[in-house]
Amino acid sequence: MSLRIGILGAARIAPAALIKPASAHPDVEVTAIAARSADRAQAFASRHLIPRAHGSYEELLADPDIDAVYNPLPNGLHGRWTRAALEAGKHVLCEKPFTANAAEAREIAALAAASDRVVMEAFHYRYHPLALWVEEIVASGELGTLERVETAVCFPLPKFSDIRYDYGLAGGALMDAGCYAVHMARTFGGGETPTVVSASARLRSPRVDRAMTAELRFPAGHTGRVTCSMWSSSLLKINAKVVGSKGSISVLNPLMPQAYHRVSVRVSGARRTEKFPRRPTYAYQLDAFAAAVLHGEPVKTSAADAVETMTVIDEIYRAAGLPPREPS
Repeated sequence: MSLRIGILGAARIAPAALIKPASAHPDVEVTAIAARSADRAQAFASRHLIPRAHGSYEELLADPDIDAVYNPLPNGLHGRWTRAALEAGKHVLCEKPFTANAAEAREIAALAAASDRVVMEAFHYRYHPLALWVEEIVASGELGTLERVETAVCFPLPKFSDIRYDYGLAGGALMDAGCYAVHMARTFGGGETPTVVSASARLRSPRVDRAMTAELRFPAGHTGRVTCSMWSSSLLKINAKVVGSKGSISVLNPLMPQAYHRVSVRVSGARRTEKFPRRPTYAYQLDAFAAAVLHGEPVKTSAADAVETMTVIDEIYRAAGLPPREPS
């Protein structure tokens, strides 16, 4: 039995996130692509050897030879088309952030819970052995009582016409880069959902952040900080640090460790480093999605988990004096 996936939109991320890992997966086929025009869909299909091209998203969702959809559309459209896919009886792998805001996430999560379909948010880093290892070390108590977790995802995006700066498409640094930082803080901070103590934004336009920093407090008492940007003095900064009463973990590039990574552990004065496989995070993510659909395995980035992340994102925006994003 194979999993047949259709792609909603000819997105730049699709080849790396789905098409390439699917080509190496024995149980997954990318069988169709839909775009806003038939010509665009056909050009993408030809370039990536996808058998069928649809000239609308509705056509793809009506295709009986598709079991699941990958949704890499702009942020503000994630909820709308994940909802439509569920109504069409398809499983969904939805790009991050899951929806425009927490209210929309709760709506989609309720639909997912009422269905027998798999709905998974594409936080690909979460399925890599590096992230699983950090989670296990924190849970083991080796670091002692948690005191602080800090995560940062900053990269340069000076093309200000990019849709990621468009409020109408639920854009902003916190949505695009910061959703990773928030999710990592939750994952590496013991799996809890923090409250937001304070937040500060640097703006590209009146409602759109180009950079954001937020201070967090977790239910167990430890604190946190998330930092993100698409344009700031921190041109490239992707790291995580977890501090406990007995030691700490520092991770360089937990987001895409296949490119490069450095992991350092200090406990009771002793230091060690760890190395992890160079297999892409996207390949591990596809493994998890296929196992969930074909074999009923649970996923770590469920719709319910997405509600928690989007709740923190909304709180950060409010604390920074900005409105949460709205569906497009």
